[in-house]
Amino acid sequence: MDYQAIIDKYYPEEEDGTLPSSALRRLLLKHSRQVADRCLLIAKNHPELHADETFLLEAAMLHDIGIGWCHAPSIFCEGSEPYIRHGLIGAELLRREGYERHARVCERHTGTGITRQQIERQQLPLPLADYIPETLEEQLVCYADKFYSKSRPDRVLTVEETARNLEKFGHEGVEKFLNWAKMFE
Repeated sequence: MDYQAIIDKYYPEEEDGTLPSSALRRLLLKHSRQVADRCLLIAKNHPELHADETFLLEAAMLHDIGIGWCHAPSIFCEGSEPYIRHGLIGAELLRREGYERHARVCERHTGTGITRQQIERQQLPLPLADYIPETLEEQLVCYADKFYSKSRPDRVLTVEETARNLEKFGHEGVEKFLNWAKMFE
């Protein structure tokens, strides 16, 4: 798979580098590279996990491919969809490209995963389903993603800071994240 060709298709380079789409492309590439590098470092440090490193790189580079259709002006996203839908949008794009396994990473990386019950209880604008990372690679991308914010791209959060940030979404997600930290750090 040529993940760069997919990024280029949906986020083409602008000639002058001044348009918001250029800024969004740069931010997407920086954030995705941060997540990919962390995933690959974890895989290298934990060979006992037998992570698929090629897939990890591809999936990490594409996990946020759907952000451009969402409305989050502070991070150059000028679309109309609620930001929480970026994973589903990315999954749709990747399924059209023929990459089901990568699509599953997109739709399962938000928070520490989103359950059907959370969607119902919080009336989230998502189809009623469970979007929980299941495979090792899905969990790794989800975990690595939590350390990097697109609104503060030069900051790397600690495990403790990330856990505190997740607390607002419920303690269950914090516990899941901390269990991943024990496994991956």
